[in-house]
Amino acid sequence: MISADFEAAAAVDMTSDPVQSKKAKQSKRDKSTGDDSGTNGHKVKDKDSDKWKREKKEKKEKKRMKKAREAGGGHTADSANGVKPDGDQDSVANGSDSEQKTKERRESREERKKRKSEKKQKGEKKRKHPEAENGADNGASVERPAKKFKSDKATKQNGSSYQETASLSALSQSKVDDFLQANLITVNDGTGLLSHLRPIIDFDHLPRTSLLAKNPFSAFKSPTPIQASSWPFTLSGRDVVGVAETGSGKTMAFALPCVYSVLAKRETGITAAIVAPTRELAMQTHEQISQLAELVGIKCICIYGGASKDDQRRLLRKSPDVVVATPGRLKDFMAEGSCDLSKVRFAVLDEADRMLDKGFEDDIKQILGSMNPRGQRQTLMFTATWPTSVQALASTMMLDPVKITIGSAKEQPDGPTALQANMRITQSVEVMESYEKEGRLIRLIQEKQRMSRGELHRILVFCLYKKEAARIESFLRYKGITVGGIHGDMNQSNRTAALAAFKSGTVPVLVATDVAARGLDIPEVKLVVNCTVGKPLECSLFTLRPS
Repeated sequence: MISADFEAAAAVDMTSDPVQSKKAKQSKRDKSTGDDSGTNGHKVKDKDSDKWKREKKEKKEKKRMKKAREAGGGHTADSANGVKPDGDQDSVANGSDSEQKTKERRESREERKKRKSEKKQKGEKKRKHPEAENGADNGASVERPAKKFKSDKATKQNGSSYQETASLSALSQSKVDDFLQANLITVNDGTGLLSHLRPIIDFDHLPRTSLLAKNPFSAFKSPTPIQASSWPFTLSGRDVVGVAETGSGKTMAFALPCVYSVLAKRETGITAAIVAPTRELAMQTHEQISQLAELVGIKCICIYGGASKDDQRRLLRKSPDVVVATPGRLKDFMAEGSCDLSKVRFAVLDEADRMLDKGFEDDIKQILGSMNPRGQRQTLMFTATWPTSVQALASTMMLDPVKITIGSAKEQPDGPTALQANMRITQSVEVMESYEKEGRLIRLIQEKQRMSRGELHRILVFCLYKKEAARIESFLRYKGITVGGIHGDMNQSNRTAALAAFKSGTVPVLVATDVAARGLDIPEVKLVVNCTVGKPLECSLFTLRPS
């Protein structure tokens, strides 16, 4: 039996009739598209595979166009039957619009994926460089606000601004000059931006706020020189170094701008921090600043060593606005995550020279480093002395500080304030052997008590070492003198009780190490005795308010 392929080939080759040839070719095409299942049928399909692919492609295109017309609303019964309706052109147009929309949706998806990828990359970059997180979106760095403040020479910082009241502006310049000269006030503003500001000579010259409406200074006649000269600059948001003797009102000099700063921008969390070198000074500072803070609903807490950590931790959980602390205990709470200082925009170092020059340098750097950077943070340093040894270190923590000096201190060419004796205190030096000191101390105390005519004036005895202080205290008590003591080996409750008894006059004599040497406001001290002179000499210098 001859196959169909062979018959078709024979018909083509052997006949010369064009009609028959045409019929043979047609028969070949019909068979090639038929249902032949043999090997020869597959061979025919392979020969016409290109045509078959084109036909298949055309069918797919027709189906796609049909779906496009249906999606565009142009499909009708007539078009389904192969008859073009009158709106067939509109149907084609709708199909084209649908294709365009599909393309736009595809591009939109690609754009969203691209944006999502860029956002993910940016987030990874922020995690790798957290210091630039705040300014990463707009290309700014963390330090840029500080540069802006410096270059723009602004007088507004951290939400604080200051304008002289009309009553202060109305004062004659001669009266202002007389006040500065009479109180030996020296103001040094390296930028010259605020050199026009006048001292706030009277409480009525302060800007009116909700705090001033409570009349917190009713018990005082007028601001002290350090308060009057520093308030215009601190209320303007400038960094300030204030140098004045103990008892001159330095605590209130920074307490008032602290409260103003918190009121200017209330937010949850600690926004102001005050650091003091000793527990006693921290407690005294907290007591004074709380008198102002409570009037306007500001929460202020005090944390220091020697007291229960659990109690202080509970205070920190109550979201205080202001924290007064000693460096060691504050650093402990920061390390365990109980104290967050990232929102602090107002920082104070009280007795700054002592903290920067007596082993607290690393602690202070860590504490300030956890706050807003300088320029975004207002930093104040108040002290009784300002030696050369702390100048360079302090300059790294502040931005263009205004230096205010009260008293007869002399300015050296390189900037620091020279150490000088207080001219209102009679001072004498006695040189003797070590075994003679205790007998001489007894005679000095007895002479002062006899001169008091029955009044037990307070006498403060300083020792260089804790063991020496304990020994002198025991010796005086053995000699019948009512005496108390403060040193680092005592627990905090006993230290607090001894200081309170000395301030009240119940205990007229107090033996102490340098924990009581700075910042404590103890009235009516008639005699101060240094039993041991330290090396260097600054170790034996104690700042007291003269009676």
